[in-house]
Amino acid sequence: MTSSPLDSSLLGNLVADARTAGCFSDESAVRAMLEFEVALATVQERLGVIPAGSAAQIGSAAEAFEPDWAGLITSMPLSGHPVAELVRELREAAGPAGQYVHCGATAQDVIDTALVTRLSRVLRMLDYRLELLIDALADQADRHRKTVMAGRTRTQQAVPITFGLKAAGWLLPLVRDRHRLAELWPRVMTVQFGGAAGTLGTLRGKGLVVMEELARELGLHAPATPWHSQRDGFAELAGWLSLLTGSLGKMGQDLALLAQTEIAEASDGSAGSSSAMPHKSNPIKSEILVTIGRANATLLASMHQAAIHEHERGGSAWTLEWLTLPQMAMFAGGALRTALDVLNGLEIDPDRMARNVASSSGTILAEAAKIVLAAAIPLKEADQRVKNASRQARLTGTDLIEILQRDGPADVDWAALQEPGQWLGSAEAFVDRAIAAARAAPAPPGLGSDPAQADSEEFRLIDS
Repeated sequence: MTSSPLDSSLLGNLVADARTAGCFSDESAVRAMLEFEVALATVQERLGVIPAGSAAQIGSAAEAFEPDWAGLITSMPLSGHPVAELVRELREAAGPAGQYVHCGATAQDVIDTALVTRLSRVLRMLDYRLELLIDALADQADRHRKTVMAGRTRTQQAVPITFGLKAAGWLLPLVRDRHRLAELWPRVMTVQFGGAAGTLGTLRGKGLVVMEELARELGLHAPATPWHSQRDGFAELAGWLSLLTGSLGKMGQDLALLAQTEIAEASDGSAGSSSAMPHKSNPIKSEILVTIGRANATLLASMHQAAIHEHERGGSAWTLEWLTLPQMAMFAGGALRTALDVLNGLEIDPDRMARNVASSSGTILAEAAKIVLAAAIPLKEADQRVKNASRQARLTGTDLIEILQRDGPADVDWAALQEPGQWLGSAEAFVDRAIAAARAAPAPPGLGSDPAQADSEEFRLIDS
């Protein structure tokens, strides 16, 4: 195992995601910084800040640029970032136009904007996977809208529900997560350009227009002011990543419990083996979803700590973001990939669900029995009768309704009380509403759902 679990070819492949991780590689970071410098030169030439022809020379140099990695590594302990050395090398490569590289900018402008541009690519991938997952869960909810199973509260059988309703319960938080992403997008996908202390003083009166044009050039939003020490956007994004993986962790926790030997109502398709017990089929994928959800919830505290910067620019909290936010995004990518795998291999056993409902000796209909009895006798008496009968049913295995019927009122429809499917209330209507919410949701503005741009075909669910 490496010093960072996410760099491990063993553990990293289990909990993270190679496509997401690629956006946070050193090579990707340097390329995004170069994109910033080229875009800045392009805009400044257009506005007359630097001489005509300079941007083309800088762009050509950047396109062919190969950084001196040893130099960048050596520079890190000296400045706490690689930008000074990178700018020096690019200026040298650009020849006479090199003097106009990085004009008016500071290192934090380069690093923050480079991170935002990479995050925009990551979020498009995550949104595409999220869209696929929402569609798959909506299909599960629709397919199993009448599949009766035991609803469980505090880990015990409660009342009858349907698997479709359970799937709807996993679905709707993800629909809301997609809406949240659309809402936070313009607050987070903003260019950073403020110079030394957020005034852009070296650009005189052209600082604001350069910032706005730079945002347009990079396909980002322009903030009201530079946000060097305003880190609420990244903290909000971290909160979204934690919410997303928490939603997936909830689904994983439910599926792991449904896969227990004594329940055996669902399998996530993991077929996880045991080194010692050949009969076992461990719910590995479901467990990974739980692990990632808890890991991101823990990392979220670091991002809230990183919101506390000193004065106009700080260093320690800034570096803390570098250690935390990429991990959270990589975990989110791994969770969505795993969740799609789960939905691809999900197996539901309606017969086992029916047997588990029947194994309650009718006590799963205790609430319904109390309501029906209360129409014929006082509520307090009905409640006590059902409690006593439920205790007897558990001890003897005799059906609850049979016990109640022995000395119960004659004008009760006892037959109706013996069919769990008659006591699902508005479950099917709720499923309809969940599916409608999922399928009516438009693609979030600013986020492309084109698989050619967002992700590869390997994440498309097989139509089952």
